[in-house]
Amino acid sequence: MKEAPDAAAGRSAVVPYSHVHGSMPQLVVGAVGIVFGDIGTSPLYAFRETFAGHHPLVPDQLHILGVLSLIFWSMMLVVTIKYVAIIMRADNKGEGGSLALLALINRKSEGKRWTKGIVLLGVFATALFYGDSMITPAISVLSAVEGLTTVEAGFQPLVLPIAVGILIVLFVIQARGTAKVGLLFGPIMLVYFAVLAVLGVVHIVGNPYVLIALNPWYALQFFLAEGRMAFLAMGSVVLAVTGAEALYADMGHFGRKPISISWLFFVLPALMLNYLGQGAMILSQDMATAMHTIHNPFFLLAPASLRLPLVILATMATVIASQAVISGAFSVTQQAIQLGFIPRLRINHTSAGAIGQIYIPTINWALMVMVILLVVSFRSSTNLAAAYGIAVTGAMAIDTCLLAVVLVHLWRWNKLLAGALIAIFGLVDLAYFGANLTKVPDGGWFPLLVGFIAFTLLTTWARGRALMIDRMREVAMPVKVFVQSAVGSATRVPGTAVFMTSTAEGVPHALLHNLKHNKVLHERVILLTVRIADMPYVAEENRMDFDDLGQGFYRLIIHYGFMEDPDVPAVLARTKKCGADFRMMDTSFFLARQTLLPSSRPGMAIWREKLFAWMLRNAESAMEFFKLPTNRVVELGSQVEI
Repeated sequence: MKEAPDAAAGRSAVVPYSHVHGSMPQLVVGAVGIVFGDIGTSPLYAFRETFAGHHPLVPDQLHILGVLSLIFWSMMLVVTIKYVAIIMRADNKGEGGSLALLALINRKSEGKRWTKGIVLLGVFATALFYGDSMITPAISVLSAVEGLTTVEAGFQPLVLPIAVGILIVLFVIQARGTAKVGLLFGPIMLVYFAVLAVLGVVHIVGNPYVLIALNPWYALQFFLAEGRMAFLAMGSVVLAVTGAEALYADMGHFGRKPISISWLFFVLPALMLNYLGQGAMILSQDMATAMHTIHNPFFLLAPASLRLPLVILATMATVIASQAVISGAFSVTQQAIQLGFIPRLRINHTSAGAIGQIYIPTINWALMVMVILLVVSFRSSTNLAAAYGIAVTGAMAIDTCLLAVVLVHLWRWNKLLAGALIAIFGLVDLAYFGANLTKVPDGGWFPLLVGFIAFTLLTTWARGRALMIDRMREVAMPVKVFVQSAVGSATRVPGTAVFMTSTAEGVPHALLHNLKHNKVLHERVILLTVRIADMPYVAEENRMDFDDLGQGFYRLIIHYGFMEDPDVPAVLARTKKCGADFRMMDTSFFLARQTLLPSSRPGMAIWREKLFAWMLRNAESAMEFFKLPTNRVVELGSQVEI
């Protein structure tokens, strides 16, 4: 896989690891609160946008039954079968998500000719996620606050200020952590989904005819009667399954079984009852009333006296959904940093007990600025809906490509069976993606632009790191030659010197510079490399590889999983293989600070070399990233031409 920041690429021996703790009921409730926030808030806008969005439909029986049938079978095919039943079985030591799946495929398929293409697809899915993580908070919170207009039309001028205020508060509190607030997520979302179901049932009882929409014939009839409009409607129908990828990405926090139980026995029934209830309400109205109701059917399900409480509950649910996406952006960024696709960034841990509770200031403030710009620029959830689906459908299509590799090359399924399944999923994904491409002029360009920018940054960093390390290897002196020549010519001084090096071969540049300028060697010299495995966690007994080079020189390779937080001093304090115990007051850490010199050598275009150089200059200090004691670090500069 890719190289860790200031670390060499490599794989470590690992054992199965799980940080899923709690009883099954606790995990099920927790999954409802965290995993399903995004898809759970879709009823606020998905059904409405199909009829009142950029490609409006008349809310008559053909269209309502056809759309409801499309929503139901989309949930069954995309969420239930594709993600819950199949993709969630492709875990990387319990972890899910595009990057975890990519690491799994990359490890199992090493040396295959198509591996590079699969890696690029996985990276692009990650890039699209950043566009999704900007749009989700904007459209979710805005659609909930817009419900105020169903309580009192005079609230319309307050919608944008209230939505922006809520979002600012949401991002500001990220630094404090969400562990305590997270305890409330599950109960609130349980109440929210129960309310969805009750509101739907009330209207279904009044018009049970709507239940026939569960028959796939009505979706087919919709296409037979109005093929073009049905195809365009899929661009809005897909909003009902946005968040499906969160089931897979959050699997490491709750486990596959609790998420499956939550979806099948609680979330799916509640969502479908609400969608059917919205359809039943519209079907029971005359056309003039239906044309008015269709602009906000979710809130009009409730009687006038209960709409304000429903707006408050829906707003809380959208804040929770937004929180889940923001936390997901932090988690994905951490994985990308460890796997070598993003420069080092400051990562703050907001909980001593929860591994996933992290806060990345750079990502948080960048997301806040972009989300507020989206709200202010697009001004309504309907306008944002045009930008929403394309990132999600693109990521889902890529997941199908990755799944094809898993089924055929990892699980060794029968090729005919695997091909038939992938063909069905691929047809659905491409249909949704194609329908959303029609919305590019209306806002769909935004997530594509964000995705291409993120993809350029991710691939530039990965390629630049590989080139830089290759150039450093080219000029590296063999360690044995150095030890033999340096020991007799340099003065040895008390203490330990740890030289951080990105490669496990040759002499680190920092060591050569230190000897050249200071003309001394410490009694004990450690050449230390941190390697990030293609596994989420590394067993403690496999944490370190050790090599005694003689004359007080040692080579140490510390292994971490891509979900772990490197802590070099903690590992050194536990090692007993390098002579006396490590004492931080007697230990100095030497880091090399590279200055890049763009050149015309084959590798990357000059503009990408300059971009990589800028990213390297702005990366978080290795001292903080590896938790080195601030008063024991020495940085030595060097120049590298790539």
